[in-house]
Amino acid sequence: MIEMSSKLILITPEILLLIGAVIVAVLGLSTHRRIRNAVPWTTVGFLVAAIVATQIVYDGSETVTNADLLLPNLGLYLKTMVGVIAIGLVLLGIGMVDRKYEEAIRDGRAGFDPLRVVRGEYHAFLLLSIAGTMLIANANDLIWLFLAIELSSLPTYVMVALGRGTRRNQEAAIKYFFLGAMSSATFLYGFALLYGASGTLSLTGMREVFAAQAASDGIPLFGLIGMVLAIVGLCFKITAVPMHFYAPDVYQGAPTPVTGFISFMPKVAGFTAIIMLCAAVGWSGHHIIDNAGVRVPTEGLPRPVHATLWVIAALTMILGNIGALLQTSIKRLLAYSSISHSGYMLVGVIAGTAEGIDAVFFYLVTYGVATVAVFGALCGLQRHGREVETLDDLSGLWKRHPGMAFVLALSAFSMLGLPPLLGFWGKLDLMIAGISAGETPLVVIMMATSAVSAYYYLHLAGLPIIRKPDARTEGVEVGPSPWPRIAAMVFGIGILIVPIGARTLMEKAEASTKNSWLEPVETTLNTGDARPEDHTPELPQA
Repeated sequence: MIEMSSKLILITPEILLLIGAVIVAVLGLSTHRRIRNAVPWTTVGFLVAAIVATQIVYDGSETVTNADLLLPNLGLYLKTMVGVIAIGLVLLGIGMVDRKYEEAIRDGRAGFDPLRVVRGEYHAFLLLSIAGTMLIANANDLIWLFLAIELSSLPTYVMVALGRGTRRNQEAAIKYFFLGAMSSATFLYGFALLYGASGTLSLTGMREVFAAQAASDGIPLFGLIGMVLAIVGLCFKITAVPMHFYAPDVYQGAPTPVTGFISFMPKVAGFTAIIMLCAAVGWSGHHIIDNAGVRVPTEGLPRPVHATLWVIAALTMILGNIGALLQTSIKRLLAYSSISHSGYMLVGVIAGTAEGIDAVFFYLVTYGVATVAVFGALCGLQRHGREVETLDDLSGLWKRHPGMAFVLALSAFSMLGLPPLLGFWGKLDLMIAGISAGETPLVVIMMATSAVSAYYYLHLAGLPIIRKPDARTEGVEVGPSPWPRIAAMVFGIGILIVPIGARTLMEKAEASTKNSWLEPVETTLNTGDARPEDHTPELPQA
């Protein structure tokens, strides 16, 4: 009863978001325009309430301890980060959702039809997806983890389809849905194999079983296959190879506010789930058999899992950056950029130490801030009443809209990792973690591909400033709502200011993994003479 009570207290922020989803869905159907216009601000209000609730419920250490979680302190950092970035993502959609239909109602060219408005549904699905992402931090078994991942993902399929009316949008929605279903089937089958190998659904129990197995005869083969399948399936959520190929088409076909949302929120959910599964399998206590047939303890994930993640990370960084070089569409370029950033973060996952996982969660903040800034600038601009689509549309933007040109440059430089901007500290943290864990070749690939990315990031930052305006860019103007531009400016300034408190933010990320899987697992085996190795391998006895 105490454990159940602790779990209910810890998911108070998610309960608030679920209540908010119902309320905004109803408000969006109102015949009064003012009430419909209040939907985004109601959404922001519930996000603020969720952030405040997070600070309150995680203030009691006893509540966190009684919940029996694999990563008990993760929720405070993760939910706060998601809530703050989500507020910026909500601002991106103000004035964008139902824009043409609301203008027709205002001008008397159309009557109100509740079946045609989608503002309430858009914000309701947005809150549901955010709630699912937060719930992953409290997952303590495979069933909870699966349901939380799906709650995070399913609303985004509908959000992509809400920009109805164009063939490109319909194609994006269909691709996103069917490939998402395939990825769900893949990692769910992996979950089934993990359950079969461990005999338990509990993540903490699974960790103890796998630690015992690794110390004796090793984790069963189908357990390792299950882990690999789960990782491959979750690659869809983080847009990593081999499940990355949908991203350019979906990013381009979805409305720009939705593109900004799906470039960040599913990535947070996917990486959190991967880290939890890796924590259950364990970053220590494994062994290999050398040429003399001697069992040698090793640090890190089991060899097949490590090799899978290594290949995925290398290919994701390489293909993401090479693909971005060939793009003329802004959103397709940002799609390949998103792919490459997933590869960078996988370096921290592979490192597996506390330093590596802390670096991943810190990098998610740097990526989220830059994402809101760049998509805020794109949402705040239009060309003849439509979205800005190509890089050529940005030519000479500095002359007419210097603020947006400045934000685009800051975002591009931060994603590139140019010091002293926020993105630089995120990449530096990942590189240090990778080198400390002995993953120097992977860090070299990360550095090389980051150098390649300089071409298209400098192109994105330089076009608005260096190239002169032409006839095509004459139609580029600010959108009807100032809030996307305000979000862009606020988060753009954050790229400059947050590095001042980067050390504090890193400490918060480090605190999120305290009292968790970093503690050695004490397991007694039935063999009587074998025990799980601790983090320091014992020297062989003569």
